[in-house]
Amino acid sequence: MAKAAQRMNLSAPAMSRTLTRIREAIGDPVFVRAGRGLVPTPRALAMRERVRALVQEAEALLGPDAASHPSTFERVFTIRVNDGVVATLGGDLVRRARAEAPSCVLRFVAEGDEDVAALREGLVDIDIGVQGPLGPEVRVQTIAEDAYVAIVGAKSPLARGRMTLERFAHADHVSVSRRGRTRGPIDAQLEKAGLSRRVVATVPNLLAAAALVSQIDAIALVAESVLRKVGTTMGVRRVQAPFPLGKVIVAQAWHPRFDHDPAHAWLRRTVKELAAQKPKR
Repeated sequence: MAKAAQRMNLSAPAMSRTLTRIREAIGDPVFVRAGRGLVPTPRALAMRERVRALVQEAEALLGPDAASHPSTFERVFTIRVNDGVVATLGGDLVRRARAEAPSCVLRFVAEGDEDVAALREGLVDIDIGVQGPLGPEVRVQTIAEDAYVAIVGAKSPLARGRMTLERFAHADHVSVSRRGRTRGPIDAQLEKAGLSRRVVATVPNLLAAAALVSQIDAIALVAESVLRKVGTTMGVRRVQAPFPLGKVIVAQAWHPRFDHDPAHAWLRRTVKELAAQKPKR
């Protein structure tokens, strides 16, 4: 209830009174207690999609005309991303929003449990990143192709000389994993050659990996686009890995209920356009 009140810019008592009026209007409790929380009743679940559609239709009817210019949009967009996307795309997206849709706010939220429910319920407008299975109801649009590269501190001894397979395996490594995993596809590659590596630290994101290897003699794998943006600033550089590190497909995902929303369409179009721009070297 408190979270719902916050999302609707209401006080908790006002939200409680609103729920009471809804209960009286439809003759159903709508939400009932389950432990320390509330769960929707079967009637509420059955009504959810129809009510959502009605609200969206009312917003479209009472809001600005669908053909209105982005300068008239007033919206807070919630964009689920990893730190690499913020580093590579965030600045350009904010600048474009300031120029074309100055009344819009971009709210970047970190990756967590990439569930479809957040997209379905409107808690997240767009998810940008490497997409896993999201189900048939979610729209997925490829916006860029990226590659992994090996990085070391610019002043590290590892930055000098040829990076042989043995040297790569015997170096200390920093693993990027939100779940703290120390193994990945790179280990399988090394095992084919009868080698293994030593992971000295795990970090939750790409920028943390760059920050850490800039201070220690170690190797980390990051997206090439991230290296281009922050490599000089963070004091890291690329070294040629002794085998291919693979590519990744970056896509944006959204729920189809936003397909015809003018503001959302502008955001999707802008994200795709900016992601397709040739990188500045």
